[in-house]
Amino acid sequence: MKFKDLPAKKLKVLMALFFGAGAIGIVIGTGVGVAQPNFMMTTMGVINLCLGGLVGWIFLTREPRESRRKKRKKQRDDN
Repeated sequence: MKFKDLPAKKLKVLMALFFGAGAIGIVIGTGVGVAQPNFMMTTMGVINLCLGGLVGWIFLTREPRESRRKKRKKQRDDN
């Protein structure tokens, strides 16, 4: 199964999780909470934001649903 073939709902959940974890990581890492600033937490937050952007890009550039169904049907007919 390819990453682009995942259902839209799963991609939306992944995107929300990455963006949420990234935002929390940056807030905690910059020391806005009670802790001192932590560079590693900030770095991990930025990486999570990048992963959220990647999943969002994959979600937005997917083929329309109908063309994916036609491809699957065509592959089944060939076998």
